[in-house]
Amino acid sequence: MAEAFPGAARAGRWSGRASVRLRTTAAAVLVVAVALLLGALVLVAMVRGSLREGVEAGAEQRAADLAGQVEATGPPGSAERDQDDDGDDGEPEELVWQVLDGDGRVVAASQPLRVTLPRDEDEVRLPGADEPYVVVTEDADGDEDGGAAAYDVVVAASLEDVEESTDALVAPLALGLPLVLLLVGGTTWVVAGRALAPVERIRREVEGITGDRLDRRVPEPPARDEVRRLAVTMNAMLARLESASERQQQFVADASHELRSPLASIRQTAEVAREHPGALPEGELAEAVLEESARMQRLVEQLLLLTRADEGALVRAQRDVDLDDLALTEARRVRRAGLAVDTAAVAPGRVQGDPLALAQVVRNLVDNAARHATSAVAVAVTDHGDAVELAVADDGTGVPEADRERVFERFVRLDDARARDAGGSGLGLAIVRETVAAHGGTVAVSASPLGGARFVVRLPTTYRDPRS
Repeated sequence: MAEAFPGAARAGRWSGRASVRLRTTAAAVLVVAVALLLGALVLVAMVRGSLREGVEAGAEQRAADLAGQVEATGPPGSAERDQDDDGDDGEPEELVWQVLDGDGRVVAASQPLRVTLPRDEDEVRLPGADEPYVVVTEDADGDEDGGAAAYDVVVAASLEDVEESTDALVAPLALGLPLVLLLVGGTTWVVAGRALAPVERIRREVEGITGDRLDRRVPEPPARDEVRRLAVTMNAMLARLESASERQQQFVADASHELRSPLASIRQTAEVAREHPGALPEGELAEAVLEESARMQRLVEQLLLLTRADEGALVRAQRDVDLDDLALTEARRVRRAGLAVDTAAVAPGRVQGDPLALAQVVRNLVDNAARHATSAVAVAVTDHGDAVELAVADDGTGVPEADRERVFERFVRLDDARARDAGGSGLGLAIVRETVAAHGGTVAVSASPLGGARFVVRLPTTYRDPRS
């Protein structure tokens, strides 16, 4: 295609290399040049036509006068012949006329001419004249030898004044158009430069922003225009990137800390067993390794789950899920551990979503309640028609009102020592929030009638992708 249209290819390469300022200026100059050129041509044509109509009107008036004279007194007398020294006719006057009889013979004329003025043409060139003449013909009836005779009065008017006036108009236009284009180009160049100056400042600032300097922001111009909206949008984007970077760094630091704890415990136990054989009871090393490795496995699985949440891949399948069955299953599991679990308020409730992900939500909430409960946990499922509500309450110490949003953040423990001893990683509630949000639902915590905390998850009965 580039070979078939070399001009278009060159124009595309030029457009790619040229700056916005240059392209804007060139486009403005081109548009104005075309408009001015068309306007100049129309103006010249209109002036020329108006002047020609004036000359033609004068010739028609003269022809009418002559025709009236012919009809009244007969053809007027002819002018004397005026010749140059070499025998040629002199230069025709600006307005010449001839009276022709029925046979086309000249019976009277304003001045001798070597040619007969045409009766059926609009324009003629006369010998000795530099410019053409417009021709007007008028019929006249007169007397000849006592009888009626038909005559044609032909008047020719010079268009020299028309041409001179047109040339006088073209000259300033030819000089003025380039000056106007130069003025338009210069003005556009300056205005475009000033308009793009904030963009250049934004570009220079963005060029200096790196991964470790996400706290920098681009300048926002005072004018409330598109450039300011671009700057505001870029600053908002930089703020999101900074926040995401900080969360990622905090996530990596917390994950490293959580993984270092079981590794240190395993290493410490192994070093004691190696340095002091027999100091540990038989099987205690294996139990310690198994316990800490299980803790590491749970932590890694939770980290992988949160990674999928960040990638928007938590919901891998959409099927009908009975929340009441999941709630009763988890209630039986913790009841076997000796905890009293009230499931009287569990009613049928079906939603659409990922069965494994929703099972993880229920398990995390029940485990969290069991971890902080003193003696009792209550689980409830309620169908509200367009949504199903899952509530898990305990009789523990509860969640302070100031921490009811922070408790869903990653690696947050309101009671750090107890949560760590109980095997908590601070990721369970974060996983709940991410999973529920991926299913288009909400989760909140409030005070429990039992005296502790009450976590409420509300899920739509029909799966809705929150990204749509």
